[in-house]
Amino acid sequence: MTQQQSVEPVLTGVRNFRDLAGLPARDGRRVRPGRLFRSGHLARATEQDRAFLAGLGLRTVFDLRNDADRALEGLDVDLPGVRSRHVPLTGDRDGAEFWTLVRRGDLPRLHAAFGEGRAAALMARTYREVVRERAAELGAVLRGLASGAPALVHCSAGKDRAGLTVALALLVAGVEPGAVEDDYLLSGAPHRRYPVARATDAAEGMSPEVDALLAPLFDARGAYLRAAWEEIDAGWGSLDRYVTGALGLSAAERDALAEALLTG
Repeated sequence: MTQQQSVEPVLTGVRNFRDLAGLPARDGRRVRPGRLFRSGHLARATEQDRAFLAGLGLRTVFDLRNDADRALEGLDVDLPGVRSRHVPLTGDRDGAEFWTLVRRGDLPRLHAAFGEGRAAALMARTYREVVRERAAELGAVLRGLASGAPALVHCSAGKDRAGLTVALALLVAGVEPGAVEDDYLLSGAPHRRYPVARATDAAEGMSPEVDALLAPLFDARGAYLRAAWEEIDAGWGSLDRYVTGALGLSAAERDALAEALLTG
């Protein structure tokens, strides 16, 4: 697995935080320390977390959650001098229905929705839908990273929407694909995983069977990320064509992203 240069900080109210520093690019450069960070949401950041984040020199925070997520989890804490950009990558209705099912669904409903491989298939389908249907939003984030670094990109867990967006940004900047996937898979570590909370009166609570049904939704699996790349290849033929035709990035903007993120 690719080793990063920075030491992972311990944050109390923010999960899955890390600096992308040190990931190798194809031309021999590396991701610069303190330029691109990723995490789960910032709504429950403690005062100590907030002080740490405020000391990073961030210019921009990209919140990729939908309004349903933000209503459930809360808005990010304010960071002085940092621009917050809300760029939702999934729909509000999907988010509300998903969390209702996860938190309150009984075993038959969970089996019907997520059993027999359906949870993993849902995740792969979601990744495909994001690259296909949210290209304008993804393009806006990548342009923002080119001009607004140092930046933090987050969603709820920092795994899927943030994971895919950061992976795409790194690939477009020229980072080695294997290193990109290695970083993505780090979100599967137990201390980084999103804490699933079931309603206190939910049938079967968080029994082993319920946990097994929900696990694929909160895993970081290479197959999910590869589903997005397969969708790009199927629809556009190559990443380069996707960047130009779907994301709308010019060669100059792509170069600016690499210059913003990589060592000189």
